[in-house]
Amino acid sequence: MILKRFRLNRHHRKIDDFYGAIVAQSRRAAFYIGYGVPDTMDGRLDLIVLHMVLLLARLDRQGPAARDLGQNLFDHFCRDLDANLREMGVGDLAVPKRMRQFAEAFYGRQSAYLAALSAPNGRELEKALARNIFQGGTQYLSGCGWGWAAPASALRACCSTPF
Repeated sequence: MILKRFRLNRHHRKIDDFYGAIVAQSRRAAFYIGYGVPDTMDGRLDLIVLHMVLLLARLDRQGPAARDLGQNLFDHFCRDLDANLREMGVGDLAVPKRMRQFAEAFYGRQSAYLAALSAPNGRELEKALARNIFQGGTQYLSGCGWGWAAPASALRACCSTPF
């Protein structure tokens, strides 16, 4: 009975698969080479957060069972952040403070992205991406020639498409 907690079941594998797909998608070279996302710890985290927000928004619309899956996915994300902080050498006393900062950043970005996705024009999403992924830097938007209009349009379509 005690070993039951240590066994992997299909539900845990599904969450691991979802999270693995989010991380893999966030690490695609096109974001860093083609779109100019900074290949830094912050840039990588911002892309993971963006993909998490998009998936959680879709799961939220699918009903209670999917929302539960989304909550478990978010919990897995938080455990992964905690483990990564500890692996990078952040002390035990500093980890909760850093996790609180991550939570504030996540919820702020989630609010901005969801508001931008529901806005009638795509410029709001472009602005939210520039503000959060590039910390307000518009040089990336103008430097790309086409800015974030194409990815913003793709994100809007992805978020509205049913599973």
